Amino acid sequence: MRKILILVTAVAGCTTTPVGSPPEFSPPERAVEREAMFNPSFTNPVLTSSLGPSPRASLWTGERGSLLGDRRAMQRGDIMTVVIEIDDSAEFSNSSDRSRSASQQAGIPQLLGIPQRLDPRLPEGASSADLVDLNSQSSSSGDGSVSRNERLTLRVAVTITDVLPNGVLEIVGQQEVRVNYELRELIVTGFVRPEDITRQNEITYDKIASARISYGGRGQITDMQQPRYGHQVLESVLPF
Repeated sequence: MRKILILVTAVAGCTTTPVGSPPEFSPPERAVEREAMFNPSFTNPVLTSSLGPSPRASLWTGERGSLLGDRRAMQRGDIMTVVIEIDDSAEFSNSSDRSRSASQQAGIPQLLGIPQRLDPRLPEGASSADLVDLNSQSSSSGDGSVSRNERLTLRVAVTITDVLPNGVLEIVGQQEVRVNYELRELIVTGFVRPEDITRQNEITYDKIASARISYGGRGQITDMQQPRYGHQVLESVLPF
């Protein structure tokens, strides 16, 4: 009985989702976005003139908090929105047709009188003048087609985690939504130029360099869609 309990416990430990519990959220304390917000980059204070009132008292200053100020994300710890609208389709079609035929005949009607001495010893109807007669014919044809259609529309808030020496911004964003026992996870990372950020503090995914967009999930439904570990091991080992 004890061995059975140990076996059941080991099998339960191989599952990604705890038995009877929904998948847990990723701890926000370990996220790089939180670290960037707690330790933003150093910015120079706005120089004020001693001959006039402070620029903060005017509605027309260029400060981010003013009425006409630029509120786009520009420094470490700022947040912007990434708009993901992927609508890709591809279709490939290939066909090939190949055929080949060959015929070979070989014999030794005259070779130092050997065929004349050999023919009487051969079975009836056999002759050394036509020893080998080969014919071969092969043909192959193949058709292949690939059709793919992908569509994904998402919006996610990302955080600037670093400002590179050339002014390019490194962004990281993670979003998790849990419904019952299934957790959907969206991860976006990459590099963007400040001038590509719109006045609405948004940027489209096609302007992100080295973009890494991952949309998946964890939970009971995802576990059911994956083959068990034993099946995966057998498929990687068996040669047929």
